[in-house]
Formats: sequence, structure tokens, C-alpha cells
Amino acid sequence: MKLIYTLLLSICTISLSAQELTGPANLREEATPSFKLYPNPTYDGTVYISTKNNHSTKDIVIYDVFGALVLQDKITSNRLNVSKLSPGVYALQVSENKKVRSRKLVIK
Repeated sequence: MKLIYTLLLSICTISLSAQELTGPANLREEATPSFKLYPNPTYDGTVYISTKNNHSTKDIVIYDVFGALVLQDKITSNRLNVSKLSPGVYALQVSENKKVRSRKLVIK
């Protein structure tokens, strides 16, 4: 009986682990190949955000590691001024044309 349960558990585990994931992670990778954030880490207080539609309006939201909102801005170019932020690690969220992209931003 013990052997049957072990065999059944092994078959279920193998069959479930062989499934391809079709969640938001796969969609996120396909939807953002033209999204670039540079330089990262930044030293001079300026970050450049490049997207497929560089000339459209981008809503920028930056959170600290505790989830607190530290900067909210709307830009029409690809240049973002982050000189007001202290050195550290932040989460940057860019909204453009009903698409939201997120990246980690390091300020030194």
C-alpha cells in the first residue's frame, strides 16, 4: 500500500511540474521588450526611461522599500529627475497607454 501511495504521489508531482506557466509573468516579458531604464544604478540624479512611444506622456510613481510613495511625476520626455531621492533601492512604476511596467531603481 505504501508503494502505491508513493508511486501515485510521484506521478502527480511530475505531471504538475511539467506544466507551462501561462500567468502574468509570461505576459510581462512579452509586453516590455522596448522598456529601458538607464543608468541603473544612477549617480547624478537623472534617469532615462525609454519606451516604444517615447513621446507620449508617462505617469511615474516611485516607492521606497517599505512601500511608501516617495515620488509621483508625469513626464513627456524620456528624462526623469530623481535628485530629491536619498541613496537607496526603490520600485519604479511607469504607466503609459494603459500599460504598467515596474523596475527596481538603485540610487547611489
